[in-house]
Amino acid sequence: MFTDVSELKDKKILVVGLGKTGVSLAHFLTEHGALVTVTDHKSKPELAAQLELLGPLPIKFELGGHSPKIFMQQDLVILSPGIPTHLKIFDYARSQGIKITGELEFASQFVKEPMIALTGTNGKTTVCALIEGMLKASGVEVWSGGANGVPLTEYLRLEKKAKVVIVEVSSYMLETAETFGPSNIVFMNLAENHLDRYRSMEDYVNAKRRIFRNTTQATTSILNADDNAVVELARDPAVQRGRIFYFSRKPALEPQIMNIGGAVNIGKEIRVRTGPEIEYFKIDKMKMLGKHSIENLMSSMLVAREYGATHDAIQSVIDTFNGLPHRLEYVRKVGGVLFYNDSKATNVHAMLRALDSFDEGIILIAGGKDTNLSFEALRNPVKRKVKTLILVGEAKERINRDVGDFSETFLIGTFEEAVLIAYQKSRIGDIVLLSPGCPSFDMFDSYEERGDYFKEIIRKFK
Repeated sequence: MFTDVSELKDKKILVVGLGKTGVSLAHFLTEHGALVTVTDHKSKPELAAQLELLGPLPIKFELGGHSPKIFMQQDLVILSPGIPTHLKIFDYARSQGIKITGELEFASQFVKEPMIALTGTNGKTTVCALIEGMLKASGVEVWSGGANGVPLTEYLRLEKKAKVVIVEVSSYMLETAETFGPSNIVFMNLAENHLDRYRSMEDYVNAKRRIFRNTTQATTSILNADDNAVVELARDPAVQRGRIFYFSRKPALEPQIMNIGGAVNIGKEIRVRTGPEIEYFKIDKMKMLGKHSIENLMSSMLVAREYGATHDAIQSVIDTFNGLPHRLEYVRKVGGVLFYNDSKATNVHAMLRALDSFDEGIILIAGGKDTNLSFEALRNPVKRKVKTLILVGEAKERINRDVGDFSETFLIGTFEEAVLIAYQKSRIGDIVLLSPGCPSFDMFDSYEERGDYFKEIIRKFK
């Protein structure tokens, strides 16, 4: 598309979507002399905060909708990740020869440094933070961003460049990936998700699969050997072009994995091999909850060693990393009841991981925006571990149909009431767990806002 930023001068470029990504793109493009137009279906009053960030930049705006005419006037159209790529107006523009791409594809062509791309249904942001921590503790300059809320375009605007760029990549971002070719790919796991955007699980998987489009012999892919869907992806000839490291929590796989390189968890130890020697790391001081946290550690260790992280730095991060907010975050203990905020659990796979982190006595608060997911996979863990199920939000009826018969269940009208009833139903030794299994957008602007409100309510308990 472009080989140098100087080629952007005087190009007519339309940015679709004025969220964080759109604002970043508009700044970058105007800084390099492009003739920028921004379009968004929201109105000017709804976008007041974003428009203020753009200030007096020489940008044209078409707000409150998208007209075909404005698309026909462009040399390039760049979509923000949240914009569905299948809208009819985009199909029409493509039929007229207008090039349409996404922010990941556009920005990555200007990144000269090695890129580590992390994807998967869950765990991306945590692994990103772990890799960043391990490398920074080893004196390696790192930049990280992507689907965690910092657009890759922001890296392009920095004067000082990093030694390595870590990009958290969602399926939405990969839908428009054509030439995106990271040096390292980390694929954490793959489970049903985003069925409000995709027609089927197959469509979702195919979007994720695009991360391997441009693998070469120099590409290293780090894959979860315990996830059958990920292992199936690894059989793709595109993946096989490069080197593959596997990670696993199954000791039985140690001989196979250590032979080719990778990481294995055995008891309170992780064994890692990325070169001739096997390294040993202790996890007895690990602060993060859940077996899935060991998977997150193993994948991050393999990447960090590739870029020069020291043994001591990695061990230090293992011992001290507390996890990220809203991910099985311990809130407080009230009257002998433990409260955990797992608001980032926006799909069933994440809920299963949360339930797997505790033994029993769980009072589970679940529900949110209905994204057409099935909750049937929760039946056994709910039956075994959940004493009371509190359902709230748009998806509460769906969840109740799938798992409501396997626990004492309440369907509640408001989020605050759901938290209060959870506390009322609890007894000493119980765990009140917010792990919604759904996005927050029916009641909140983000999972962060939902988790923060949960913590705010709990802090008032006496």
